[in-house]
Amino acid sequence: MADWSMDELQDWDDKICELGKELGLDWYPISYEICDYKAMIGAMAYTGMPTHYRHWSYGKSFDRIQTEYDLGMQGLPYEMIINSNPSIAYLMTENPMSTHLLTMAHCVGHSDFFKNNRMFMETNAGTVIDRFKAAGKRIQKYMEDPNIGIDKVEKIIDACHTIKYQVPRTPGLKRRDHKKLKEYYKNLMMNDTTGWYNDFNIEKIPLEPDYNLLAFIREHNRFLEEWEKDVLHIIEDNSKYFVPQARTKIMNEGWAVLIHEKIIKMLDLPTDYHLAFIRLHNQVIRPHLGRVNPYHLGYKIFRHIEDKHGFQACLDARLSHSDETFIKTYLDEELCNELNLFSFAYQRREGVHRITDVSGEDTWRTIRDDLIKNVGLGSVPTVYVEKLEKDGTLILKHEHDGRDLELSEANRVFEHINVLWSGGVKFTTIIEDEIWEF
Repeated sequence: MADWSMDELQDWDDKICELGKELGLDWYPISYEICDYKAMIGAMAYTGMPTHYRHWSYGKSFDRIQTEYDLGMQGLPYEMIINSNPSIAYLMTENPMSTHLLTMAHCVGHSDFFKNNRMFMETNAGTVIDRFKAAGKRIQKYMEDPNIGIDKVEKIIDACHTIKYQVPRTPGLKRRDHKKLKEYYKNLMMNDTTGWYNDFNIEKIPLEPDYNLLAFIREHNRFLEEWEKDVLHIIEDNSKYFVPQARTKIMNEGWAVLIHEKIIKMLDLPTDYHLAFIRLHNQVIRPHLGRVNPYHLGYKIFRHIEDKHGFQACLDARLSHSDETFIKTYLDEELCNELNLFSFAYQRREGVHRITDVSGEDTWRTIRDDLIKNVGLGSVPTVYVEKLEKDGTLILKHEHDGRDLELSEANRVFEHINVLWSGGVKFTTIIEDEIWEF
């Protein structure tokens, strides 16, 4: 039987909000949904978005999570919150009051981060729920259309999902369609006094590398039906919502942990609640051997900033960084050594992973840079449209950063792109210092 009531939840929430304001936080109003564990599994399967469109992968995810939970192989998250205005957060019925207190304080940190971090400046938090709901209804309409059907719709969604993160990853950089871009370059050519644009081909497509694959295909594949274009637009819009979260996972979780720790310490908690909080807090921030726990790393970096420069510096840091720049700026030699960070790599010939560097005076920067490459979307290869040939062949290029593609995965993605593009597709990359073409 639950050791809490709705009135108690409200009272504690009021106290938490008062303390959050004392810390100088500014967050969206938070609407809490009380749910059982099955509803929480559903929220997890749908990536936290209750109004997501239907797709077989979400059903598969639900079945996997529930099976693992039933077998004791996985616990459920203490919290889940949607970046919307108001923010929507989930509290699981089965959890005790001590867990709810941590969760509510944690959600205040998340919502403050959503509202203030620059990566989220274009997510349009006030309309996100309505946009997802409208998109879900349109997808459902296409599935129920006898001239289209579930199989066709899911085939397009499957293909889109493989390149859903091949969209602009930096906020504020507006993509111009080909028509507007052509006008821009025509103006440059007309006013060019340097001869710089004498050999510029104004008829080529695209006029500059296009990093938004979904938008380019939607605009230039003249064989796509209108419903197919709409599906591409839906996936692209959804990606714009999830990209900032992927690029700030360490910061976001670290900030939420720091905030829940500060708020809980400021609350006059009963002893049993306080001891339960300590146990849960330590579980959340414990390091994971061989992989990064974003809660642990983000929290440690924010604490490192506070110890050196004060809490105001933490408030400032949470405004302007992504995980990559956050780690680059604040993960120094002292913290690297304290966290016992190391790098490892797969030895292809031996078929094993081996440690390549341990933190030290001469190696900590290498470890930091390796970490940066693998956080957020750093592990997702960047592919862009290089050229559209006159015969309709689409030329794609992998932006090689020293890391080779996994060929089996590259082949799978290549096959899906062919579903979305009606002409031929060529894809180039570098494998072991040699140019490969698909």
